[in-house]
Amino acid sequence: MNEDRIKGQWKQLQGKLKARWGKLTDDDLKVAEGSSEYLAGKLQERYGIARDEAMKQLKEFDESGR
Repeated sequence: MNEDRIKGQWKQLQGKLKARWGKLTDDDLKVAEGSSEYLAGKLQERYGIARDEAMKQLKEFDESGR
């Protein structure tokens, strides 16, 4: 994910991220502040997926235009 773009649009993205990954909490998103590394870690933790898969999903989310 493009970190600069994410941080600039973070407030708008939070709702879309929660819609896509409902197991992410408001606290997760607050702490993440647009960090794809942190989000990947939380996806890995909440969904029991490998880090590579979490990064892939985040990249696809970013490329799909959300």
